[in-house]
Amino acid sequence: MSLMIGVPRETFPGEKRVATVPEVVEKLIKLGFSVSVESGAGDDANFSDDAYRAAGAQIIEGAANLWIASDIVFKVRPPSSEEVALIREGSTLIGFIWPAQNPDLMQQLAAKRVTVLALDSLPRTLSRAQKMDALTSMAGVSGYRAVIEAANAFGRFFNGQITAAGKVPPAKVFIAGAGVAGLAAIGTAANLGAIVRANDTRAEVADQVVSLGGEFVKVDYEEEGSGGGGYAKVMSEGFQQAQREMYAKQAREVDIIITTALIPGKPAPKLITAEMVQSMKPGSVIVDMAAEQGGNCELTVPGQSVVKHGVTIVGYTDLASRLAKQSSTLYSTNLLRLTEELCKAADGTKTTDGTINVNMEDEAIRGLTVVKEGNITWPPPPPKVVAAPPAPKAVAPVPKAHGHGAPSAPASAGKIAVLFGVVAALFWLVGAYAPAAFLGHFTVFVLACFIGYMVVWNVAASLHTPLMSVTNAISSIIAIGALIQIAPPLDAPIDRPDTLIRWLAVVGIVLTSINMFGGFAVTRRMLAMFRK
Repeated sequence: MSLMIGVPRETFPGEKRVATVPEVVEKLIKLGFSVSVESGAGDDANFSDDAYRAAGAQIIEGAANLWIASDIVFKVRPPSSEEVALIREGSTLIGFIWPAQNPDLMQQLAAKRVTVLALDSLPRTLSRAQKMDALTSMAGVSGYRAVIEAANAFGRFFNGQITAAGKVPPAKVFIAGAGVAGLAAIGTAANLGAIVRANDTRAEVADQVVSLGGEFVKVDYEEEGSGGGGYAKVMSEGFQQAQREMYAKQAREVDIIITTALIPGKPAPKLITAEMVQSMKPGSVIVDMAAEQGGNCELTVPGQSVVKHGVTIVGYTDLASRLAKQSSTLYSTNLLRLTEELCKAADGTKTTDGTINVNMEDEAIRGLTVVKEGNITWPPPPPKVVAAPPAPKAVAPVPKAHGHGAPSAPASAGKIAVLFGVVAALFWLVGAYAPAAFLGHFTVFVLACFIGYMVVWNVAASLHTPLMSVTNAISSIIAIGALIQIAPPLDAPIDRPDTLIRWLAVVGIVLTSINMFGGFAVTRRMLAMFRK
């Protein structure tokens, strides 16, 4: 019997997102599920009841009727106490739960004997978990929106402009934290024309910051800042002191600060002090993306935009919800991918009968599952450490392939002797019967073939693009030699080459020209692929 997926209207104040959208409803139905949506659940995200009906969903009036009829409930925010009271025993709840921050909620859900999958507990180190990673999806939206809020509060151009009325300097933006949200903010601010600087405790993100158009500002203190699961860790007091000095310097120089620093299971670290805010230029802006977890700025008021010491401090906790349609679409796609993983039998085969299998042997599903049939299973066990494979036994070295060539056994002494004998006989015949002028041309030809073979065929395939410059250089030498054959030097006797040599030189010039200009054309097209 197929299960029913229920999508209630979010009750958290100001929340405009919805857990699924009409285009995803169609795909859930193809998996064998029936889908019910509470009337008006998608209104704030511009998804009407009629759109859900057209996609095949049933519209149910009233939250109580929806909760009691649903076998699986998709939500965005953690359920309130009133919603927990409505949930049916034995059902499955999927959404953001934040088990570390909501121990009482975990006990309430366990008492209802339900199964709970928390999207915020997904093991993000697994490569196949990326398609289900709603935290990343929402962080990307929030980072973009943070820059838009900053631009609105700043009241000036982000990019520099020179007008008849005067020169406008570009805005200077500093972003604390270069996770998903921080990188989205860096890219957005840079695209708007601002001068962007960023910092993160993880030194390995410096290249990502630069690739998005920002400048990575390093703390003058050596310490590794990477924590588990791709997050940052709590740093030492020495590092934090050096970091505060760097932040104080940036606060005096920049116009906008966007903070994104979070540590799993802990309050947001205080990065921007009241003294730093006071040192900022009047009209500056701080957008604190960690406001819901206490904020990175000491003067942040969660959920509000306030002005302190002439600086606007934006502490909105609903940045993703302010782009409700986009956020809902991304979030519902993450839920769809998770549902597809749940629609797999124990042997890994995909099912379309509208049932799910919460496989606790699957590392991703195990990490997501915080309550299983009334039993609290959070936190999950540490990831399994895969033992390193034993060192292979020593074997005879195999000749390494170069360029176009394939591995092969070395030629025997007998074959080499026969080859040299044939070549020697050929040269004897040429020297005995061919004209003296032809012998010189033939020698150049043989040497050119040998050098060309050594240059081209002994270069690895991965180096073919840099090799273009070398082949163009060789083509240029060939072209010059052909021109000399057609038109001898001025101080040489006037003796035009015979017809065969002249036409061979013409053909050589044509072919090398095609090679040279074609190489430049191909290179130009390749470079154009990487330009915006």
